[in-house]
Amino acid sequence: MKTSLFKPGKIVVTLLIGLFAGSSLAQSGSLRNEFPELANLFNAFDVTQAELFDSIAEINANPATQEARNKLRMELDMAADMDMRDMMSMSHDDHGEMNMVMTGPYGELEVQARVQLYGLVRRQHSAAAAGEAFANSAALTVHSSRVLSYGRKFENAIWDIFANTSTTIYQKRMAVDEAIQSYLNEDPRHAVATSPKSADLYLSNPYAGSLKSAFPRLSGMMWANQWLQLASLEAVIIGQVDPQFAGSVPVTLERYWNKIGSDAGMTMFPPPSEMPSAPAISPQLYSQAPQAAIIIDNLNMLEAALTDVIAYPNLEDRDTVIDAVVEQYTADEMYIADTMDYLLNALRGGIFNQGGPAIGELGRSERNRSRAAMDMQHTMIMSSPN
Repeated sequence: MKTSLFKPGKIVVTLLIGLFAGSSLAQSGSLRNEFPELANLFNAFDVTQAELFDSIAEINANPATQEARNKLRMELDMAADMDMRDMMSMSHDDHGEMNMVMTGPYGELEVQARVQLYGLVRRQHSAAAAGEAFANSAALTVHSSRVLSYGRKFENAIWDIFANTSTTIYQKRMAVDEAIQSYLNEDPRHAVATSPKSADLYLSNPYAGSLKSAFPRLSGMMWANQWLQLASLEAVIIGQVDPQFAGSVPVTLERYWNKIGSDAGMTMFPPPSEMPSAPAISPQLYSQAPQAAIIIDNLNMLEAALTDVIAYPNLEDRDTVIDAVVEQYTADEMYIADTMDYLLNALRGGIFNQGGPAIGELGRSERNRSRAAMDMQHTMIMSSPN
């Protein structure tokens, strides 16, 4: 924890997390017993994500980045005002492929942050450290850290349920339903909605794309971590419903490390260029537990949206914006997509762009546009005159 940025209100969240750890959503140990490497990584992901928030905030607060921030803010504002056709034209090269820029405006500062985060991923962290990570993040508000911490407890419960080798799929479904009810009832103010949120909430908000534009190396790492969380669930579940795929978790782990690459982010195996979604990366999770899949997708989308806000340069009253974003995702009846739109958006950008399948082979993108570009094209078609 960085005492120079510490907020006293975080003490409250830490105490609440300690109480929450004894609830029915606390990790039972099935994941750690069956897949200790995954359990260690998931603890590391919490610590790393909290540090990612803080690293971005510190770079944005560094006087040495003022000129770069001013320029980036102008570019983001110009992009927000662009005609959709102009945006699509700029997003593609002569071959129709999306440009992948790995050098952000902050240069060596981002590289140094990436090296530090890589070290955190490689290290072992206790469950207590993971449980307090978001509460200790200076970049988050009390409310946002509580929502993310509470969501992690739910995700841990889901991974434990499916990692348990002594129960049937039917018993797992029943346990998932109980976990969802506990998640909704124990602390409803800090639970995200159980209905899918509209893609526009993430793709079309005023701060959309800030992380990818400002910190391309860090966005790839964050999405690779989200990919493994979903892909490992896919590997675990499909191995239980189809014995020919049993023992696939090591394959998924190998693919993850290939995506992570070196400490500075150099790799021959590209990390996800878009946020992973459950229907694309873990269709077995969506088939067996669709509501749990939607909750996890909403949590991942919230995490990405918060990172965009923190990455947006020269933003005034950032804490107020962060809490407003959180309320959008915890509201039960606002910004809701119907099931078909949710599934279409999850698949629109392509499985490859979201990190690729958990255990199958997919050597190149099956799409020639990103999710955002596909959405822009769809909007133009729908709005064209008859």
